[in-house]
Amino acid sequence: MTGFVDKIEDAAIRNSNFRQVLYTARGLQLVVMALEPGEDIGEEVHPDRNQYFRVEKGKGEIWIDGTKTKIRKNSAMVVPAGARHNVLNTGGKVLRLATIYAPPEHQDAIVHLTKADAQASGKHFDGTVTEPKPKQKSRQAKPAATQATAKPTSKRAAKPAAKTPRKPAAKRPSTRARSADTN
Repeated sequence: MTGFVDKIEDAAIRNSNFRQVLYTARGLQLVVMALEPGEDIGEEVHPDRNQYFRVEKGKGEIWIDGTKTKIRKNSAMVVPAGARHNVLNTGGKVLRLATIYAPPEHQDAIVHLTKADAQASGKHFDGTVTEPKPKQKSRQAKPAATQATAKPTSKRAAKPAAKTPRKPAAKRPSTRARSADTN
């Protein structure tokens, strides 16, 4: 599996969609969002999932269970499961966010160009993740390496494999010798 590696600030700034799912794992989901001036995500409650937000560019405010807090670049917010919340862009430029849902909320790789698209979609996490579960090796056929090390079938004991002698590790010069070299 490769996971997800990117500079999240750059990924959020490159995003011009209301919502874009970047990566979905079994227990969490990484999403970037772009809110136009005056736009909000829409008041919501996730009864069974936590949500983390990070502001990458812009300014706004977050409401969590009636408490309003101003947010700006590098602000981080955690919304616990069951909390009523909303994020509003109060600035004159696009508010760019990264958010993590734990567990996932949306379909993997879904892109909502606008808030209206997101509201009309109604599509939620369906169990599909970005990287499928790796296939398990069959237990019926043993790999060749395992077969070679299997117990011998004769009553005579097999000879252990000869060990290759290790080279001694090179010794570091003493502290005196190193300090003398630098003077």
